[in-house]
Amino acid sequence: MNRVRLTAVALVAALAVLLPAPGGSANGLLPIPSLPTDFLTGGFSGTPATAAPLPHQAIGQNPHLSPNGTNSMHNDAYASDAYTGLGPLGRNLKVRSATYGVSECATMAFDSRDRLVGLCGGLEGFALRLIDPTTLRTIGSDFTTSTRNLLTLQNPFSDICGGTYFSLSNDDVVYVLTTKKEILKVRVDEAGFTKIGSFDASAAMPADDCMVATLPDWSGNIFFATQQGRVGVINPSTGAIRTMKFPEGEGIFNSVSGDETGAIYLVTTHRLAAVEANASGEPVVRWSETYDRGVAVKPGQLSQGSGTTPTLIGDDLVAITDNAEPRMNVIFYRRNGSQANREICKVPVFGNGSSNTENSLIYAGGTADGPRSVIVENNYGYAGVQSTILGATTAGGVAKVSLNPDGSCQVDWTNPIVSPTPVPKVSLAAGLVYLYAKPKSNPLDDSWYLAALDVRTGKTRWMQRTGNGIQWNNHYAAIYLGPDGAAYMPTLAGLIRFKDQ
Repeated sequence: MNRVRLTAVALVAALAVLLPAPGGSANGLLPIPSLPTDFLTGGFSGTPATAAPLPHQAIGQNPHLSPNGTNSMHNDAYASDAYTGLGPLGRNLKVRSATYGVSECATMAFDSRDRLVGLCGGLEGFALRLIDPTTLRTIGSDFTTSTRNLLTLQNPFSDICGGTYFSLSNDDVVYVLTTKKEILKVRVDEAGFTKIGSFDASAAMPADDCMVATLPDWSGNIFFATQQGRVGVINPSTGAIRTMKFPEGEGIFNSVSGDETGAIYLVTTHRLAAVEANASGEPVVRWSETYDRGVAVKPGQLSQGSGTTPTLIGDDLVAITDNAEPRMNVIFYRRNGSQANREICKVPVFGNGSSNTENSLIYAGGTADGPRSVIVENNYGYAGVQSTILGATTAGGVAKVSLNPDGSCQVDWTNPIVSPTPVPKVSLAAGLVYLYAKPKSNPLDDSWYLAALDVRTGKTRWMQRTGNGIQWNNHYAAIYLGPDGAAYMPTLAGLIRFKDQ
């Protein structure tokens, strides 16, 4: 275990001393603890926004998932990370937090009762947690999905095997991966969780491989991807499992997206690919396109390659980033047509020698007869929780990139705000993009902020401090917007809710 990994583990172990143990007082009754140094920074800065809706294309609704905006980390099957409803405008924001011990619910969904369903990870493993969306208290008991084997020397804070992604069906059933190479079917009940089935895929992959992502296609076939570059398809009626593998050395470290044509889109460490189930139920490659994967794993990355889940736009586009040097590129591709004209355009973002992302691109509006846009966040320099302590932070930067009808693309704006690792989210109704910011400061100030930027101009509209210290670090968890317009930010120590009053 290297020094960086030891430092990260030691810091979180120290945090555990300050927090309640799992169970009992860790059920959300207590807020995330504050530090005396919180007084060094103000609470709210900026000006409340006025909703300015963005024109946008329809986001496809997978019939086997709960409504868009409620079913997965990236909101929907298109992995748009965009909500059609409002988020906070910054009007007399009320901030509430709850701690569950050292347990971060990085992936969350909303069930048919609008309650939060979280897949929460800690040193001991992963569990499903049902959370009241207003009080943030837990409902019933956690449902353990996987346990960790810390003897493997895998860094528990960068291990995505069986504990990062899940999806919620249209009948309140969670499909969640495990470290035992299963996909569990767990029903969300009135007072908790009930396991109703599982699919065991352990025979379809070697012992040293693991599942990292799952999603149904439009026909209901259950796809999964593995870290060593396998793609599996499960027939939900028979349980039959078929797999294929990309060339040796190609891995998959991100989630997947899908569209109405039956395609599932994914990035390996070498290529963007569209896969589908053929008539026999076997996964096959519809098309693939290699990209510049760079020369090394950059600080802030889990692998050498694109850190994005493919983002689908309209019925014809898919966008990712590459890992090029000296600057990462945002790339737009055609989902249809011939391989010869698959790539439409690409444009570099952020500074030379200091650009990469481990988060999906965010759909930022636009229509087929005008510019269509995405927002990209720079995660360069985040090597773990130790990267943002004692006033330190990462390279930073957030940019909006647009594709024009003539096939050209350009950077519309770049804001230097430092948002180390969250999956940002756009409210198409508000015209705002939400980030989780960590400005560079002094050794006594490790303050974190929810920030709202104007999507059209890139200007920071407002920032709301959450707190000072490692317990407020989101560590790659996504931001979520609830059906009532509240925003939620998971952290290493719990969950924060932001709601206009």
